[in-house]
Amino acid sequence: MSPFGTGALGRVVRSGVSRRRVQTVVIALATMLAVASAVVSGSLMVAASAPFDHAFDEQRGAHITAQFDPAGVSAERLARTGRLDGVTASAGPFPSTAFRPVDATGFPLPTLALVGRSGPGGDVDRVELKSGRWVGGSGEIVLGSSFERPGVGIGSVLRASDAANAPALRIVGFALSAGGTADAWVTPAQVDVVASQGHHPVTHQMLYRFDSADTGRQILAHRAELVSATGSGALLGTRSWLDTRRAANQGAAATVPFVTAFGVLGITMSVIIVSSVVSGAVGTGLRRIGVLKAIGFTPREVVRAHMGQAMVPACVGIVVGVGLGNLLAVPMLAETEAVYGTVSLSVAWWVDVAVPAAALLVVGLAALVPALRAGRLRTVEALAVGRAPRTGRGRWAHRALGRLPLPLPVSHGLATPFTHPVRALATLLAVAFGTAAVTFAVGLTSSLSVVGTSQDPEGRAAVTVTTFRPNAVAPPPPPPGVGGGAGPSPASGGTPGTSTPERADPAKVRAAVESQPGSASYYGKLRAEVVVAGAPGSVQADLYEGDARDGGYELLSGHWITGRGQVVVPTRFLERTGTEVGDTVRVSYGKEHAGLKIVGESFDTSGDRLRIHADMADFPSAEPSTFLVEVRSGVSADDFARRLASVVRPLGGDATTVPPAEREGVILVMSAMAVLLTLMLVAVAGLGVLNSVVLDTRERVHDLGVCKAIGMTPRQTVSLVLASVAATGGLGGLAGVPAGYVLHRLVMPVMTRAVGTAVPSSVLDVYGPARLLLLGLGGVVLAVLGALVPAGWAAGTRTATALRTE
Repeated sequence: MSPFGTGALGRVVRSGVSRRRVQTVVIALATMLAVASAVVSGSLMVAASAPFDHAFDEQRGAHITAQFDPAGVSAERLARTGRLDGVTASAGPFPSTAFRPVDATGFPLPTLALVGRSGPGGDVDRVELKSGRWVGGSGEIVLGSSFERPGVGIGSVLRASDAANAPALRIVGFALSAGGTADAWVTPAQVDVVASQGHHPVTHQMLYRFDSADTGRQILAHRAELVSATGSGALLGTRSWLDTRRAANQGAAATVPFVTAFGVLGITMSVIIVSSVVSGAVGTGLRRIGVLKAIGFTPREVVRAHMGQAMVPACVGIVVGVGLGNLLAVPMLAETEAVYGTVSLSVAWWVDVAVPAAALLVVGLAALVPALRAGRLRTVEALAVGRAPRTGRGRWAHRALGRLPLPLPVSHGLATPFTHPVRALATLLAVAFGTAAVTFAVGLTSSLSVVGTSQDPEGRAAVTVTTFRPNAVAPPPPPPGVGGGAGPSPASGGTPGTSTPERADPAKVRAAVESQPGSASYYGKLRAEVVVAGAPGSVQADLYEGDARDGGYELLSGHWITGRGQVVVPTRFLERTGTEVGDTVRVSYGKEHAGLKIVGESFDTSGDRLRIHADMADFPSAEPSTFLVEVRSGVSADDFARRLASVVRPLGGDATTVPPAEREGVILVMSAMAVLLTLMLVAVAGLGVLNSVVLDTRERVHDLGVCKAIGMTPRQTVSLVLASVAATGGLGGLAGVPAGYVLHRLVMPVMTRAVGTAVPSSVLDVYGPARLLLLGLGGVVLAVLGALVPAGWAAGTRTATALRTE
């Protein structure tokens, strides 16, 4: 049974909903978009707040991943460690090793942690298959999902190393371990075959979950118990889930501030718009209230009737909005899942419950206040007031604006907001919040574009020249004592079973670049791994030859390297090593060592791994693997690259134009979120303007009929209606642009701080005077767009029809 009754009261509700079609549609659409934007924002906030925790709990990730020496402890003894005090679950021992596979084109993957497991399940670390299947025998491998790329897919064949006789491994699936216990999986027997290449020993991997592992102190205590249970020297190393979570959540943490900002904007604006729409719909029905009371409706029934006329379309909008929000959120969450490397994320069930409940509360309160006022009105008063505005309201504005040298319809329209100041204020706030959202989104996407460009300095060069060809030859291996490379840089290649030709002589490639007509400038670069005293693990180093200022990173302090003995480091390096600009650090490249002075702090959002920048001259054995070339003005980069390639290819190298840099996944996700949420907020703001203009136009339809009768043209009618929102839109724009500007200045530093760095001025200073002016005019555009439909209706209404309307 309907809460509003099935008799006369129900008929009144249904009649009001069907008769006020425009207001019914506006209420439904406004609540739909408000709810949809809230569902999207809430879902993204939940997903971005702790994506690692969601995946880790679902997979029952390992609190400690431990590596043991098989010579120091037996598999049986390791299995018994699963019964130690505090251990709630364990898995293993699994044979594990490290290897660096090479794909069919000769490109190596980074050095991977390989584990032998018969299946993906278990009490700990339930690995999730993203595609394909689990390994079923020898010669098969499952890779981590982050390594899937063109050329490395299901069915592709990898070689276990760059040796000619390295065993082949066919990829049968891609999987994900939230705790990062391995990068690849094979059968237990296959681990020994891969390790037989002699590069890395086989170890035993054990996975543990504990009843208490929320702090570093608790993790250390459990580690000490493992050492005591297995004997001195058996435990080779451990990895804490806290370290894995910190690294995984770093990128996700950057999205929380701006999604929160959009969420606050959306919720606030939704409250304003829905309240304005509902109260306006109830407030314009005073004459109908008088009629209802005259035929015997009680004040309580009047309140219920007007509440029903607002709640029915609002409920429809809420239901549709929840569905729309889920549809829009799912692809965004899928992008988030792909970027953050978590298991599949879905809209949290409580978001789908809390958002509709909050929307119903907002709509109910917005309708209750004017409905109670309607219930208290006396019958005669309601019939007398009708739909006309209060006598004398806004007359002074009409007189004052009428003295301005403006066409009469324009001056009359400009004075309209003073007739209903509360309604005009709601419109102004809607436009202001919409403009603030657009301003913030423009600043955010511009800043993200600057960040993407700053993190790809090689993309600024016109031509890239390499001392190797990706499918034929490769740069030299890292010096003795240095681990595997720092990413998918080409290494010794060719097809399996063939000999590997040597790479091109960097000196000859350098001479070819210098002698090529049209070359303006160039610098050499080598990416390698080094060891820095005081820094944990290996550090990625970009070593430069020549003047590399064009390829430098944005700096937060200090200056770029200008010669030998200097190094530029990111903020996280300073924090982890306790150093500051001006200090000296010891860097080791193979057997070569150098004391380098920190001369600059770089803006680096590359993640948890440390990266430094130094002069190649500090390490005599280092030679560039890449030359980045700028061409002279008027010289075609494509033609230059083709001419240069014809010279360096016989040497073993290659030359290509630098393709446009692909934006990082996180930046793409953030930009897409910003665009989607902004469009939804702008649509809500436009509906708020539409509703206000519809109410004003219907209330003044008789006056418009009089004006038309004395000669006002349809064009003048449109100008009158549009002028009624132009000033409000302009003021809303003036208020919204500074708000969006300030919001951008507040949110961007929080986002960059979340990924372990400060923010340079170039990332913040993305608004120019012209851009701010255009954004301010956007408030007028938004208001005018919202008023176009009712303006057209007013212009098209026949004079006789308008005069008969009361």
